[in-house]
Amino acid sequence: MAVFVSKYDHCLYDILAKQQSGELAAEIPFILSNHADLKIIADRFEIPFHHISVTKENKAEAEEKQAELLKAHGVDFIVLARYMQIVSSKLIDQYKHKIINIHHSFLPAFPGAKPYHSAFDRGVKIIGATSHYVTEELDAGPIIEQDTTRVTHLNSISDFIEKGRDLERIVLVRALKQHVNRKVMVYGNKTVVFSLNNLLHLKKG
Repeated sequence: MAVFVSKYDHCLYDILAKQQSGELAAEIPFILSNHADLKIIADRFEIPFHHISVTKENKAEAEEKQAELLKAHGVDFIVLARYMQIVSSKLIDQYKHKIINIHHSFLPAFPGAKPYHSAFDRGVKIIGATSHYVTEELDAGPIIEQDTTRVTHLNSISDFIEKGRDLERIVLVRALKQHVNRKVMVYGNKTVVFSLNNLLHLKKG
């Protein structure tokens, strides 16, 4: 499992902690970022860190370097742990239903870059987080896991972000565990996530 990040560290910390404790049964050959900020975390967990800057001018070259790293390490799937870059169709085609993203809203509500601000402006009473497989359509791939928490008019945008980040960590790790344990089946733009109850129901049927 390759981990792609940018500057936010909350999802990264949770993934690495769960992986090292044995709760998340996946090898992590490297962490890749378009910024150097989180190298200190990779060093702390003794995982190789690769900084590949991404700009409009060098995007194709950067993606080629990413692809080379993924191939060299025999990566099976990728997690975007708040990686704030749009993944190219080339990478999506190579890893169809194998790139897992965490989005900081209860999709399909509030897609895009600043969902907490949009939710605040709309005066919602519930905010959420969604983990989904990445497709070429932004924030629209098959959903694996979601959760919500309540907010009120007393909460600020900072409160929304703080509450949301707790959800992001929880939802992303749930989705990763389900993927790793082969409990997710994709059909069309939906998923079936199997649990023991699902399997018992199928067996009776």
